[in-house]
Amino acid sequence: MTFDGKEEVGFYQAVVLKSGLKLYAKTGIRPNRAWTPTAMMKLARSITGKPLKARDYEGAVAALQVWIDEQVAARQAKEE
Repeated sequence: MTFDGKEEVGFYQAVVLKSGLKLYAKTGIRPNRAWTPTAMMKLARSITGKPLKARDYEGAVAALQVWIDEQVAARQAKEE
């Protein structure tokens, strides 16, 4: 799978963010210095368009997974 263009980079960003939120939720370790819990949740809200509570990391992971699944399905429909 290649990531060309703004939409593709946004898809990759969502996948990486989901992984970072899972890491933080399970261990309390931030993926990097810039990814504070607040910044990660703000980006998750921006990507999914859903209102997420401040510390609902698992909910954000689930919402991102739904969004990612929708994007994959749309891609596959587009390729057919």
